[in-house]
Amino acid sequence: MSVAEVISKRRSCRAYNEDPVSREDIEKVLHAARLAPSACNQQPWRFAVVTDSQQRTEIIEHGFRVGIKMEWALGAPVLIVLGMKRSLIVHRAAVKVSKIDYPWMDIGIAGEHLVLQAEEMGLGTCWIGWVKPRRLRSILGWPKDIYPAAVITLGWPENPDDPPKARPRKDLDDIVTWLPSQ
Repeated sequence: MSVAEVISKRRSCRAYNEDPVSREDIEKVLHAARLAPSACNQQPWRFAVVTDSQQRTEIIEHGFRVGIKMEWALGAPVLIVLGMKRSLIVHRAAVKVSKIDYPWMDIGIAGEHLVLQAEEMGLGTCWIGWVKPRRLRSILGWPKDIYPAAVITLGWPENPDDPPKARPRKDLDDIVTWLPSQ
């Protein structure tokens, strides 16, 4: 599959079959994530791979914010928690000067590398940003300098031949400004 095909095919998966995901496959998607570029090559991402059923349940029941039911995530055999380790200079001082929060961009790029690699392999994923960072940190046993930012579910789609339909996207004319104007 070309990169364009992977991008156009990728959808959020919320229904997984019971087949486990091999450690080799998990490492392959993590390898893709770690190759992402980052501000000043800080590589602020940290990953927690959760495959134990009880730990996944604890994350889903206690690490997600209330209001949006995420019970479907219990069907995913793997949860990958994306954490962000901030450096003093690049991630704190630079934000004050530039008003751009570089580590968020960095982990976004790494997470997208992960989900695109998973898509190319036939694995389903779904980003979940509706998390309780302090609670997740406690569940994972991460130190205070690592901020849990998102969870990505990972598994084999229940219906790989019937993926979710594409959601509408805005036209390029609505989101692009050409300079000089054309």
